[in-house]
Amino acid sequence: MENNIPSKPASFYVVGLSYKKADAEIRGKFSLDNEAKDNLLLQAKKEGIESLIVTSTCNRTEIYGFAQHPFQLIKLMCENSQGTVEEFQKVAYVYKNIEAIGHMFRVGTGLDSQILGDFEIISQIKTSFVASKNHGLTNNYLERLCNAVIQASKRIKNETEISSGATSVSFAAVRYIFNNVEDISNKNILLFGTGKIGRNTCENLVKHSKHEQITLINRTKDKAEKLARKLDLIVKDYADLQLEIQKADVLVVATGAQNPTIDKAILNLKKPLLILDLSVPKNVNENVQELDNVTLIHMDHLSQMTDETLENRKKHIPAAEAIIEEIKNEFIDWTKARKFAPTIHALKEKLNTIKDKELTFQRKKISNFDEEQAEIISNRIIQKITNHFANHLKDDNTLVDESIEWIEKIFQIETVKND
Repeated sequence: MENNIPSKPASFYVVGLSYKKADAEIRGKFSLDNEAKDNLLLQAKKEGIESLIVTSTCNRTEIYGFAQHPFQLIKLMCENSQGTVEEFQKVAYVYKNIEAIGHMFRVGTGLDSQILGDFEIISQIKTSFVASKNHGLTNNYLERLCNAVIQASKRIKNETEISSGATSVSFAAVRYIFNNVEDISNKNILLFGTGKIGRNTCENLVKHSKHEQITLINRTKDKAEKLARKLDLIVKDYADLQLEIQKADVLVVATGAQNPTIDKAILNLKKPLLILDLSVPKNVNENVQELDNVTLIHMDHLSQMTDETLENRKKHIPAAEAIIEEIKNEFIDWTKARKFAPTIHALKEKLNTIKDKELTFQRKKISNFDEEQAEIISNRIIQKITNHFANHLKDDNTLVDESIEWIEKIFQIETVKND
């Protein structure tokens, strides 16, 4: 792939899709489990990508990285998921350089989350960075950017109330159950799978309803038993799934499987059943809705439930944006400075060479030449000249690349570029 692209300098891109334009089905096609992420990183290394991280949650799949052309990153995403380039183009976004940086800050601080102020994604960014570092796929730029986003996330959490009040997909699920199932404390709830949102939903149910009739089934029983001990739930074998569904009034599905685990064929119901599918890809086949006494709700429906808590959070967006702006600008100043630092360093070296030649010449020419004083004055003049150049390069209106080229031509210097 990289061979037929001219070797121009790589730019920083984000390529991805999210709940904003991609429904759960499409997000499911592009979702990447740990094995797919690992394969993607191996392929990126092989194809000469210098630095990237990849994140995949139920709400979004994204690659942040350096490439000559964004298609190098899109190709990696499509070849390691079930999604096609055509599908990607219909729902995707591609941001470059400054826009890509801005997007990463909004995502990492919960401003772009399906539930405003949900900070789940920041731990994904941290984990993804470590995975890329282990593959030798990170550079100083990406490390500094990830740290800046983590710093912004911490400050927004601590200094604003954007994540105040209980709201999340799991909280919305609990509210939906309370609002739509009568006499919930006496009803049977079955949790199938131990996915994070499912676990949180059960914790909230236990906390808010003093519920004693929650049963847990998972393919690997030890995971289920670990969670059951924590929440004091009943665990049943995977083989008992059909029987337990018959007893249930509410079925919460959070298996994290790549294909549906529940469909019409295994439902032999004697009473109404509410199914909450809290998984991406969807883990419940749409055909269950052909049965009269089944209600199927997917997490995308739950996320649209707005309440006072969310409205309240919106008031804190400006405060969060001000923190992002401050930290983002510090990062952009750093990227500019590191871009021209080698040029300023080379310019200083050049001026010092001129100074040394001139001092040697004057030493021979002037009998009582005050070398120490000449050295001090020359160094101060050199410092002032280089400061002028540095200030010019720092200016927002400066075209840094052109100015660097111009300085290198005039002073006949070559600079070593940073990674």
